[in-house]
Amino acid sequence: MGMEMKLQFKLSQQLVMTPQLVQAIRLLQLSRLELVDEIRKELDGNPVLADDGTDPKPKEKAAVTDSATTVSEFTPDARLDVDGERFERSDTALRDAERRAKETDWEQFLENRQLQQALPSFRGGFEEMPPIEQNLTKASSLQDHLMWQLQLSDFVDNERLFALLVIGNLDERGYLDLKGGEVADGTKSPDLTISDLAREAGLNPEDAEEVLAMIQRFDPIGVAARDLAECLRVQAEVLGFDDVEMAIIKDHLHNVERRNFGAIAKALKIALEEVYESVQEIQKLESVPARNFAEIDEKTIAITPDVYVIKDGDQFVVTDNDKGLQRLYINEGLAQKMLKDPKAKEFISEKLRSAQWLIRAIEQRRRTIIKVTECIVEKQREFLERGVAYLKPMILRDVAESVGMHESTISRVTSNKYVHTPQGLFELKYFFNSSIHRVADEDIASESVKQAIKKIIASEDKSNPHSDQAIVKILEDQDGIKIARRTVAKYREMLGILSSSKRKKMF
Repeated sequence: MGMEMKLQFKLSQQLVMTPQLVQAIRLLQLSRLELVDEIRKELDGNPVLADDGTDPKPKEKAAVTDSATTVSEFTPDARLDVDGERFERSDTALRDAERRAKETDWEQFLENRQLQQALPSFRGGFEEMPPIEQNLTKASSLQDHLMWQLQLSDFVDNERLFALLVIGNLDERGYLDLKGGEVADGTKSPDLTISDLAREAGLNPEDAEEVLAMIQRFDPIGVAARDLAECLRVQAEVLGFDDVEMAIIKDHLHNVERRNFGAIAKALKIALEEVYESVQEIQKLESVPARNFAEIDEKTIAITPDVYVIKDGDQFVVTDNDKGLQRLYINEGLAQKMLKDPKAKEFISEKLRSAQWLIRAIEQRRRTIIKVTECIVEKQREFLERGVAYLKPMILRDVAESVGMHESTISRVTSNKYVHTPQGLFELKYFFNSSIHRVADEDIASESVKQAIKKIIASEDKSNPHSDQAIVKILEDQDGIKIARRTVAKYREMLGILSSSKRKKMF
């Protein structure tokens, strides 16, 4: 077989992702808190990048939204299209920073900066007071609460070490979790036992159960139980429950869950009324010991909206929320001075390009979020005026076609972004819902159907709750919503609502 060399010409198109373009796409999907953190990192690593907090500047100088002064410098000509959205870089060559910057007296500048330092807020003997952040209280975790009680106990050293191992193996519900986990090679480690913890702590395994029983009587009572029956049994013993209630906890919790009280009465040979009374007392016990000791205090969680939708007359106006976001610009004085040094010129030029790209990417992110939100507002105007029952079906493609972007770009824009509307605070993804067919009317959004199901269940007779099939009938008769029973069951589970048999109020 002969071999020969040939020249061939091939015309092809391929997408080239520059580092700057990757940065722009990455910034687009960051949440507000992540963006603030990213900006802080860039400020720490780029000497020519500044904000009003580090280097106060007149407003006309700090306006980073002016593309003529922030994105047209230090960027070679390029044009790319990613996910259907076009990112362009202006056709300008590298310009000399001295032409645009004013001559700066560096010594005078530093002297003025020192004179501009803020005076202390307190006088007299208050200078040594700790900051207010150190005086704020926060909810203690379950582990902290148990550790405090452990410090007050009279355990010896090996018992205390065993107690620490027990507390360290509690799950988010307050139960003792000794199940094995996955190791680095992907295999599952074997489950632990109380004896394993005792041996690790140097404690006699026979004494371990006694120490565990003492820990389970810490506040909250029943903590560190290995299952629900043990958790309820410990509480029942402390509260002095009678033999019938203890027997139900030990052997008949599955019948309590199924409301099969007749089987309990038959097995224990007692009257049905006595079973009712015992179950009522058992239901007063706490099944989740860690309920009041959440790791995250929900009362302190605050969501800052990225955009606001405000009604002005008959129109809804979309405005961005720039509060808390640094307004970035190029530190011209520092760039001018360092560009005069031949050794630092290449380094500063690279930092200037990086700063320009960051400023431009942040501005493009802001404009894209506003543009997408305006499209959502236009399509969901009835929801904004009348509530969730009027939420219209909408998918990513609807918005993508309206704003001229790709669906994946819309997905990035709406992830972890929040909008404050006259109807409340919502994630942008909330407005994207599949459609549900409605008889003799336009389709309705799936989220509206969920709220309709929630409303029906909230108003039902608790002693005779609606079954899923009954909810199907009510939805069709009242709202003209045609939906399958399995869909009702799926939406009910998504809302965290139990089935009708478990919602039934027995007493």
